[in-house]
Amino acid sequence: MSLVAVVDYGMGNLRSVAQALKHVKLENQEICITADPSLIDQAERVVLPGQGAMPDCMKALRESGLMDAVYRAAEKKPLFGVCVGEQMMMQFSAEGPADCLGLFPGEVVKFDPRLTIECGLKVPHMGWNRVNQRMSHPLWNGIENGAWFYFVHSYHVNPVNPNHVAGETDYGVRFTCAIARDNIFATQFHPEKSADDGLKLYSNFLRWNP
Repeated sequence: MSLVAVVDYGMGNLRSVAQALKHVKLENQEICITADPSLIDQAERVVLPGQGAMPDCMKALRESGLMDAVYRAAEKKPLFGVCVGEQMMMQFSAEGPADCLGLFPGEVVKFDPRLTIECGLKVPHMGWNRVNQRMSHPLWNGIENGAWFYFVHSYHVNPVNPNHVAGETDYGVRFTCAIARDNIFATQFHPEKSADDGLKLYSNFLRWNP
């Protein structure tokens, strides 16, 4: 049996993520919500959800004893970050402020309220929005460019390397909503709340062999 670990460090919409993964998993795959670092080490694939304020998420991850297991997963196995789980991939967040995992060079910044007010928009960015694919990637297979995904956030990633930008969205300003490199893929939006295209993204992840 091939284990897919959803990291449980006390923050994130774990059950919704796990249910979506179970809906599209392969027959030989088992989806497991776990706070056990040994199970994360055993897993073939790892999903890192996140929800809430960045300082709280990073503190919870450190205190859970799971941070080293996440780093080990990031070295060699398919790793998917969701929402704040994507933001945690960066080096630093203006929310707090807080240091992050440092898996991607760059920072997490807040939407400029002046830009959103000028466009008649509100922060947090909440609801459906189009995702423009910025690289050819196996996780986009079968998903049309400009497909709609569901967002809930006030901060977004600002990666240093443009080659790490997998997707962008417009909300008063164009921002990065998906990042990717090597064996890591992460999204600001919630695939588990994004209907068929969200399930397709998870399905692609469960079949991805980077």
